[in-house]
Amino acid sequence: MKTKFDIEYSITVSPQLLYQYISTPSGLTEWFADDVNSRGEFFTFIWGDSEEKAKLVTKKVDEKVKFRWLDEDGVETDYFFELKIVLDELTKDVMLLVTDFADDDEIKDQTQLWNNQIADLKKILGSA
Repeated sequence: MKTKFDIEYSITVSPQLLYQYISTPSGLTEWFADDVNSRGEFFTFIWGDSEEKAKLVTKKVDEKVKFRWLDEDGVETDYFFELKIVLDELTKDVMLLVTDFADDDEIKDQTQLWNNQIADLKKILGSA
């Protein structure tokens, strides 16, 4: 059983631009995985020799995307990751809220992995 966790990142960029990087195969390839392919709502994420498949279950323009992981038979699992753009109406600060799952003993490592990936994303966006 994995545990759900959330991490919030401040990113100085427009929600529209950020959305392109979290919702398209080309955008995700720039910072999230070595390669990302999609066929309709089904995405394949490739890291080195490892390949994971997910279904895009939620897509709200300029706001969020949610991918549910598929098992080796292509069946949806209980686990997903969500990338949600939050705009503070007062300050106009843009936050990226990441929701993911990990085993209890791997949450620290998984958080560090997200930190590294978001650091890459910020560099690409000129927000580092």
